[in-house]
Amino acid sequence: MSELTLPVLIDIMRECAGEDEAVAAEGGDVGDVELEYLGYDSLALMEAASRVKREFGAELPDDTLAEIRTLNQFVTAVNETLASAGTRPSH
Repeated sequence: MSELTLPVLIDIMRECAGEDEAVAAEGGDVGDVELEYLGYDSLALMEAASRVKREFGAELPDDTLAEIRTLNQFVTAVNETLASAGTRPSH
């Protein structure tokens, strides 16, 4: 796996914050739904960022995390970090 994908991030978020029925109800269109609407708070976002750092080697700065409002924005931020650093995931 060379980049973070939306399905992988959804799995990570579910594991970090627990399953949320709103995510399941939205189906494949959850990428652009506000995290707050999906039931994910800043703590869930920070936990997911920590896991992404461990698994992918991509560390997102706090100011970047503070600006993330959707899962797609998270995926984009991680993949831009990976691309700019030339980093490859550990799995």
